[in-house]
Amino acid sequence: MGYLGRRIGLSQDNGDSNPGAAGGAVGGGILDLFAHGYFERQGDLYNAPGIGPQSGLTATGGVINDYTSGSDVYRAHIFTSSGTFDVSALSENITNGDNVEYLVVAGGGGGGSEGNQRGGGGGAGGYRTNVPAPIGPGSHTTSVAFPVSTSPGSYTVTIGGGGAGAISGQGNDGANSVFGSITSSGGGGGGQGSQDNPPANEGRPGGSGGGGGSPNSSNATEPGGSTTAVTTPSPWPGPATQGFAGGQGQHAAGSWAAGGGGGGAGEVGKAGTHPNPGTSSDGGDGLSNLIAGPLNTGVGVVNPASPGRWFAGGGAGIHFSPGTGTGGAGGGGSTSHPGVGDSGVYSTGGGGASGSGGGSGGSGIVVVRYKIASVATAKATGGAISFHGGKTIHTFVGTGNFTLTSGPVSANYLVVAGGGGGSAGGGGGGAGGMLNSTVTIAPGPYTVTVGAGGAADNSTSPTQESGGFIGNNSVLNLPSAVTATGGGGGGKGRAGGNTNGPKNGGSGGGGGEGDTSGGTGAGGQGNAGGSYASQPHFAGGGGGGAGASGGAPTGPAAGVGGVGAAVSWIAAGGTPGPSPGRWFAGGGAGSTESSNGAYHGTGGAGGGGATEVAGTTNTGGGGGGGYWDGYPSGKGAKIGGSGIVVIAYPT
Repeated sequence: MGYLGRRIGLSQDNGDSNPGAAGGAVGGGILDLFAHGYFERQGDLYNAPGIGPQSGLTATGGVINDYTSGSDVYRAHIFTSSGTFDVSALSENITNGDNVEYLVVAGGGGGGSEGNQRGGGGGAGGYRTNVPAPIGPGSHTTSVAFPVSTSPGSYTVTIGGGGAGAISGQGNDGANSVFGSITSSGGGGGGQGSQDNPPANEGRPGGSGGGGGSPNSSNATEPGGSTTAVTTPSPWPGPATQGFAGGQGQHAAGSWAAGGGGGGAGEVGKAGTHPNPGTSSDGGDGLSNLIAGPLNTGVGVVNPASPGRWFAGGGAGIHFSPGTGTGGAGGGGSTSHPGVGDSGVYSTGGGGASGSGGGSGGSGIVVVRYKIASVATAKATGGAISFHGGKTIHTFVGTGNFTLTSGPVSANYLVVAGGGGGSAGGGGGGAGGMLNSTVTIAPGPYTVTVGAGGAADNSTSPTQESGGFIGNNSVLNLPSAVTATGGGGGGKGRAGGNTNGPKNGGSGGGGGEGDTSGGTGAGGQGNAGGSYASQPHFAGGGGGGAGASGGAPTGPAAGVGGVGAAVSWIAAGGTPGPSPGRWFAGGGAGSTESSNGAYHGTGGAGGGGATEVAGTTNTGGGGGGGYWDGYPSGKGAKIGGSGIVVIAYPT
C-alpha cells in the first residue's frame, strides 16, 4: 500500500481525466504529500486494555490519507483517475468497520458557445454521497453503507472526464463517475447562444443541468437543463436527484442577452436576466464534504464564504453587461466578455463556463473512507495526523498549534528550517538547520512555526550579482524553544557590489567569486558550504547539508550539495536517500557562469536542488544556483525548500 510523494499526473487545465480529453489533458492533480496530508498507516492501533488489536479493512486503491475525527481514526482512498478499490480482508474489533462511506462526483458539463448572443454555463457533475453531515445547504438524514461487509472483493472506480466546451453549439456533457453500484451522471452541457434552433439553445440535462443559452429572438427565453434521476439511494440533494437544474437564458428587447448559469450540487444555476441583479448568469454553488479529512487541502476547492472543501459547482453563463459570470463554489468556471470561458476545476466536477468558446468541465472524483481504529482518549491536536510503528505523528507544514491534552508524553521531534536560496553564477543554498531528538512534553498548547525557504538571487543588474537569501527559522515553541536556523544563502557570483548574505546558517551556503569560502553551519544542525573555484568556468561551491559539507567544484562542474540526514521514525515525507529512512535538509548545488548542463552540480539527498532547481518543499533543502550570462544577470537561481516540524509519541 503506497503513499503519495509529489504531484502525480498532469494538471488537468481542460478538466478531463481520460486519454483523448479536450486539449489532451490526462491524469490527476493531487499535490505535495505533507501539504495535503497523504500518509500510509503502518502498525496496529490499540484501544483500552481488554480490547484486542484493532485493524480496519485491508484495502488498496487510490491515494491514501489517514486522519482522526474525534476518537475515530479513518482511512480515505482518493481516486482522481480510474482504478479499483480492492478489499482483501475485513476489519477486526471495530464497530461498523466493514462499512464504507463514499463521495462520487461525475465530470462537469462543458460551456456553450456564445455566438452572436450569450451562451449557457455547463452543469456540475452529479454529486452522490452517504457521508452523514456535509457543510452546505441541508443535511443527510440517513447513511447508506456500501455492501462490502459480507466478503472481500474488487470494486470498480471510474472517474468521469469533463465535457469539452463548445466551439460552436452546445457544450458537451461530462462523463459518469462510478463506484461499484453507485453511478453519478455527468453534468449537462451549456446551451448555445445566438440561433433560434431548439434544442441547441437549451441547456442539456445531466447530474446538474446546463444553463440555457440566449435565443436570437427578442423577449424570449430558453430553459436550462434538468437533473438526472437516480435509481439507487442517495440522501442528498434528494432521493431522486444528484444536483440542480441550470438557469434559463434570456433575450430582452434590443440586444440585451444573457445565458443562464449551470446548475450545481447545492443550488440551481442563476437565470440570465435584465437588468442584472448582480448574480445573473452565475453558476449554482456545489456542496462541501470533508470525507478526505478535516485538514485535507488536496481535494475540492475553497469557498471563502464557508468552511470545508467544495465540489460540483456550476459553470457561469455569459451576460451582455457587465459581461461577467461567476462559477459556483465547488469548481465551476467563470467567464467575461469577450473571451473563452474558464474550465471547471479538475477533480471537482465543476461545470465549464460559456464564452466565445466554452470552457471544458472539470473531471470528477471518488473518495472512499472507512474506520480503521478508535483512540480511547485523543492525546493531542494539531497538524496532519498519521500513524506508524505504534506512534501518532503530527506533521506541520505551516504555522499552527500543537496542543497536548493527555500527558506528559515522551516524544520524538523533527524541526527543519527553510533552506537558503541559490546565487546566480555562484554558490548553492545551504540546507535549513535540522534538529532530530526526543523530549518529554507536558500538557498544554505549543506554537509551531515552519520557516519558508530563502529567496534566490535573480538580480537583473547588468554589472553585479548578489548572493542568495538566508532561509527562515523553524521553531517548536516548547517551554525551552527548539529552534532550527535557516539555511545560508549561496555566495554571490561576482566580486564587489552588494551581498544578500549572510552565507552562514543552519548549513552554510556555497562560496562564490565574491566570497570564495563557503558559509559555516550551526553547531549540531548542519555543515559548511563548499568553496569557490575560479577556473575554468568560475564555479560556485555546493551548499552544506545536515549530513555532510557542500562540495567544491570538480573539474568544470560546480560543487555538489551536501547530503542531508535520515529520520527512521516516520514513514513518509522527505525524500529517499542512500540508506533507509526519510531524508531531509540536503544542500543545493552550486552554479557556473555557463548554462551548459555539463557544468551543473547535483543537489544533496534530502531535498537539495540541483543547479537551476529549487529545494524540495517541506524538506529544508537548499536552492540550486543559477548561471550568469553577462546581461541581464541572475539567470536560473532557485529558492530554498520550506521547512517542516514533526512530533511523534506512543499511540
